[in-house]
Amino acid sequence: MARCGDVILLVIALHALPPPITNAALQDGFYGSNSNCTVDVEAAVMGVVQQYVSADRGVGAGLIRLHFHDCFVKGCDASVLIDPSPANPDPEKTSPANGGLRGIEVIQEAKRQLESACPETVSCADILAFAARDAASILSNGAVSYAVASGRRDGLTSNSSDAMQNLPPPFAQLGQITAIFAAKGFTQDELVTLSGAHSIGRAHCSSFSERIYPNVSETMDAQYGEGLRRQCPPDAGAEVAVDQDQAGTPADLDTQYYGNVLAGKVLFNSDSALISDDTTRRIVEENAMDQARWAAKFGGAMRKMSALDVLTDGQGEIRRICTVTNSG
Repeated sequence: MARCGDVILLVIALHALPPPITNAALQDGFYGSNSNCTVDVEAAVMGVVQQYVSADRGVGAGLIRLHFHDCFVKGCDASVLIDPSPANPDPEKTSPANGGLRGIEVIQEAKRQLESACPETVSCADILAFAARDAASILSNGAVSYAVASGRRDGLTSNSSDAMQNLPPPFAQLGQITAIFAAKGFTQDELVTLSGAHSIGRAHCSSFSERIYPNVSETMDAQYGEGLRRQCPPDAGAEVAVDQDQAGTPADLDTQYYGNVLAGKVLFNSDSALISDDTTRRIVEENAMDQARWAAKFGGAMRKMSALDVLTDGQGEIRRICTVTNSG
């Protein structure tokens, strides 16, 4: 019979293994075994991410959000990066749900470097998946760490209406958010875990104004709400934004978010909704108490998300420029 210590060590070892990817066509270390690229693709992306995030940690938050907004809209195919054009004046990027996207310049720079070394080899979708992983690692001071399987190809289409239909709105109730995540194959535990990304980044006042006007919401700490009203007066312009974490460590990806949820010090209704149900409240409480466990779960959920409805093999294309399809 296994001793207690042996069982504990086995559990830890199994927990440390990367979770299985949901698309068998993706591979860990894809570019090392399936291309003639002589540079270390993941190291090259990491170098660019470090450069930008060291100058502005908000860019790191933007990269994580950018990846989420890409994957939840018809899969991780870099369609969120496509610019408007005469042929497609309303790509995902123009959707109100994608307002304030950040980090695209990081993807463009990494693509420029890799295109020079390995023309038409590394997809923009893979670069974005790598960059989000690297940003999460940097912003969590190494606590979040996971492998990114690669081999994605880039999408050929991008439609603004798809973003509105697939991305959870900030005013959503728990039932709606749960349904959106369940449609992508995610549990409530994974929903709560991924919501921890709201510990970093900034949000426009307009995205939560109904929580502070005409009155501070009953689900929001009153003093916290009054502070938000001072930062976001009724006549605040469309570009006025505040830190998502007003109470602790706004530049760090950590479990402060969960403490903020429990204290009523969060911006969005979709955040406060996480404690409107006993099951999700318990998950919030557990995450708040255990940074290491949450970080491991967050990495697993991000790895799973990065494999959503990907294009592989002969599907899609490898864009030469990430913001434009090869056909223009």
